[in-house]
Amino acid sequence: MYYVYILTSLKDKKLYIGYTSDLNRRIEEHVNGKVTSTKHRRPIKLMCYEAYLSKKEAMKREKFLKSSDGKKDIRKRIEKI
Repeated sequence: MYYVYILTSLKDKKLYIGYTSDLNRRIEEHVNGKVTSTKHRRPIKLMCYEAYLSKKEAMKREKFLKSSDGKKDIRKRIEKI
């Protein structure tokens, strides 16, 4: 399985979107400051994730979520939370 995940910074309220084959390990890396792009934005919170059977599908979804239309989709989801 591959996962696309969305994190939010509790410090600056910005989002981070990524994909991984090991969601627990990757979130732990973010939380512990081992990821350069989120290290200075801690603390962070996992907002949501999606599971995919193939890496290709996960990468395609991540790319979409990072696009302007994808960011609009994320904002709509967050408003519902």
